[in-house]
Amino acid sequence: MIKIQHNRGCRENDGLFVFGVDGEIRKKLLENALSKGGDYADLYFEHTVDDGLVLLDNEVNSTAHNVDFGLGIRVLKGERTGYAYTETLTPESMTDAALMAAAIADSPACASVSFGMDPMKGENYYPVSDPWENHGISDKIPYLKKLNDLIFSKDSRVLKVIAQLKSESSHVFFVNSLGESFYDERPLATLAVKVVMKDGADTESSFSSRSFRKGFEMMTDSLIGEIADQVVSSCSALFGAGQPEGGEMPVVMGAGSSGILLHEAIGHAFEADFIRKGTSIFAGRLGERVCDSHINIVDDATVPGNRGSMDFDDEGVPGQKTYLVRNGILNSYMHDRISAKFFNVPSTGNGRRQNFRYNPIPRMRCTYMENGDCTLEDIIKSVPRGIYVDNFTNGQVKIGEGDFTFFVSNGRMIEGGRLAKHVKNINIIGNGPKALADITMTASDASISDFAWTCGKDQYVPVSCGMPSVLVRKLTVGGVR
Repeated sequence: MIKIQHNRGCRENDGLFVFGVDGEIRKKLLENALSKGGDYADLYFEHTVDDGLVLLDNEVNSTAHNVDFGLGIRVLKGERTGYAYTETLTPESMTDAALMAAAIADSPACASVSFGMDPMKGENYYPVSDPWENHGISDKIPYLKKLNDLIFSKDSRVLKVIAQLKSESSHVFFVNSLGESFYDERPLATLAVKVVMKDGADTESSFSSRSFRKGFEMMTDSLIGEIADQVVSSCSALFGAGQPEGGEMPVVMGAGSSGILLHEAIGHAFEADFIRKGTSIFAGRLGERVCDSHINIVDDATVPGNRGSMDFDDEGVPGQKTYLVRNGILNSYMHDRISAKFFNVPSTGNGRRQNFRYNPIPRMRCTYMENGDCTLEDIIKSVPRGIYVDNFTNGQVKIGEGDFTFFVSNGRMIEGGRLAKHVKNINIIGNGPKALADITMTASDASISDFAWTCGKDQYVPVSCGMPSVLVRKLTVGGVR
């Protein structure tokens, strides 16, 4: 096992420092990868250490420690991709992986390998002042206990608390046949809690989390208090809540976590692999108006400390901010190297992978809508009868058609321009492009949700999302008929 030392600040040499693969080894691996006719090859070295603690029944009674380590090698030739990985960084195993990836090509021609370029220097969007590696279990347990005790103190109906703290440090070294390389240290930590409350014969539960690319400095009393307040208040609201009358009605989506609908129902359809294959409803619509001119939608890798941020994507493209929709016009898709080459445009830095075992594909990072020009109060007052929701959970989306169904654990009815009774267990049904086009009001209260959002698309990556409060003219609300 390789012992990783915290060495931030020596980024140009860290790839060699961490993985022990000098220039000659890397050059030979790339030559082997291209030996059967590839046009391009890259090497993705990764070392990840993650630790977890779980508190249950007022005590931390479960811990976990995992080390993952290996190399993924990719070869591109025309429309074909060859990919292989190894969990052992011996010369023999790395060479075998390179030759296996090379087997995609059937031409004796070989692209050249460029070397000698200095490692790329990108921005650091997740500086760490107190590395997780410097803190053991004894430093972390008090925070879980403090969260547990605070939640119990807030409401006598609290029956059970399950809290989890997970921290992760990944070291990534990337080299390609174009002579480009980068080294990145990627922190990621999540504090999550589930609370169960009982009121008479009724039992309800609620969940909350916060996740950042930060070090141990994220563990503050303020964070503990914020999570405790949210999980107790959202669970308390479920007691006495009913289901709304079903049917089509205006839907007000609250700021922050409602952005998951933006991510799922619209964002995936902007990913350029779906565009390239013609399976997205937005294929061929670049430059068209897709919504009101006051709407701007961004996919951003540059939000400091954000769960979805990246100094570089997993293909060596610097992190950047991309306007998908600008002033209501479809402005850009989300590209990796393959789709960027296909459409003859620069990559937007959206090539991402779960880890070294996976091929990079276009994925979102932090997807959000920018501010509008009214207030949430203005929006609520404009609705004679509708529903207000801001706590989305799981959902299903058809990329080709854009149809979606989302489950909302709780919300509020709107009656006569005022928030009314609490409702729960709601299905929101609609079509992504139509819902986007039906946004008629956008507030100036935009926020990014720091929940532990994870996006699944054959593989899993950390993302985040956000939006201001908006009014969608009409969606189908599933409830009581």
